Amino acid sequence: MTMLRPQAIFLTLGALMLAACAGITPPPSEGISRAELQGQEYPEYVIGPYDELQVFVWQAPELSQQARVRPDGRISTPLVEDMVAAGKSPTELAADIEDRLTEFVRTPEVTVIVTGFSSTFDQQIRVLGEAQRPAALPYQAGMTTLDVMIAVGGLTEFAAGNRAKLIRGRDGEKQTYKLRLGDLLRKGDVTADVPLQPGDVILIPDSIF
Repeated sequence: MTMLRPQAIFLTLGALMLAACAGITPPPSEGISRAELQGQEYPEYVIGPYDELQVFVWQAPELSQQARVRPDGRISTPLVEDMVAAGKSPTELAADIEDRLTEFVRTPEVTVIVTGFSSTFDQQIRVLGEAQRPAALPYQAGMTTLDVMIAVGGLTEFAAGNRAKLIRGRDGEKQTYKLRLGDLLRKGDVTADVPLQPGDVILIPDSIF
């Protein structure tokens, strides 16, 4: 067996660190094209029930407050009652609040910040099957399969990670891709890590079947 000299080990580690700093993107998991993943756009976040919002009205602290989206998708703030928030982006909601406040305030400027995320169903990432804790997770920009698998505790001992599938819906059509979660989590193969999109479903089968 050939032994690496200490100098060679340091050179190898240095090369890996330089590659990471250079922002090199690893190739995607088999079954998903690089062009498709690199060309995806991160959609604007859509507010959902139970989200926590910070509504800030410039130069009007008495009108600024925190609000939680009710189960009916509405919020109430000073001078603005029962405003529909669910289904809107923070920018759209801010514009609607500004329109309502023009009755009371001259040229209001409103900013809405989401401080607690609940996420609507079509923006969640769902993990089903042989994960330690199958769950529906709020999507975050830049989320990858590794982020999701860490959040659900990884694979069970019976999971067939390399037979996992990613189901992605677009305009009513479903597309299925192969994932190599076993290589990613058990071998540390970062080339098996792929970006995710809102609404993605990850299915992890049992190795018995």
